[in-house]
Amino acid sequence: MDYEQPPSESKITPAAETAAEISSEPPNFETEIAPTSAPKAENPWVETIKTIGLSVVLAVGIRTFVAEARYIPSGSMLPTLQINDRLIIDKVTYLFSDPKRGDIVVFNPTAQLEKEKYKDAFIKRVIGLPGDRIDVKAGKVYLNNKLLTENYLDELSNRDWSTTDRFTSNELYKVPWPKDGVVPKGQYLVLGDNRNNSYDSHYWGFVPKDKIVGKASVRFWPIDRAGGIDPQPDYR
Repeated sequence: MDYEQPPSESKITPAAETAAEISSEPPNFETEIAPTSAPKAENPWVETIKTIGLSVVLAVGIRTFVAEARYIPSGSMLPTLQINDRLIIDKVTYLFSDPKRGDIVVFNPTAQLEKEKYKDAFIKRVIGLPGDRIDVKAGKVYLNNKLLTENYLDELSNRDWSTTDRFTSNELYKVPWPKDGVVPKGQYLVLGDNRNNSYDSHYWGFVPKDKIVGKASVRFWPIDRAGGIDPQPDYR
């Protein structure tokens, strides 16, 4: 996000001063102080096209580098996010800092998801940071062997799993966790708040930071639930 710089005072260069000193023609003071003629009016169609063009450039620039709107097409983040919620995704924060545990992030498909022909972005909650080990026992998440309190869930997971397992599998998927079970540097483990109806890290693995589009920050629709999505969870 840019800041304007104050205009610098114009200065006469030494070359310009020399030229003025040796000029054989006296200055035409009448010309210098004569009022300038009014600029010609531009064709209204040209003005309209310029305005539209500038608006498109600004809109694309903001969407690419600053923020963009997204909607929720599924129930994988219930109860926090409802189907058809409209959100503003902050694309600036992670340029200067790393995702935090509890952040709700939008990310593009990982390499594994691309192999499965997924093209649309996902939205999940960051649970495991680089260096963490995650276990799910009796439906509850344990972070580095300590229970993680998650007050944003309606129900617990109906399936136990662990990043310390060499493979976690169900009927269709296998995740090759690292041998030490630790979330790798620059990657994140993400889960949906609707634990039993979310296609997330426990199926397909970690999310590299360079796949993260941004942080879900504000809900602007529906109007009766507009505002911040939820308080940042306190996991201490």
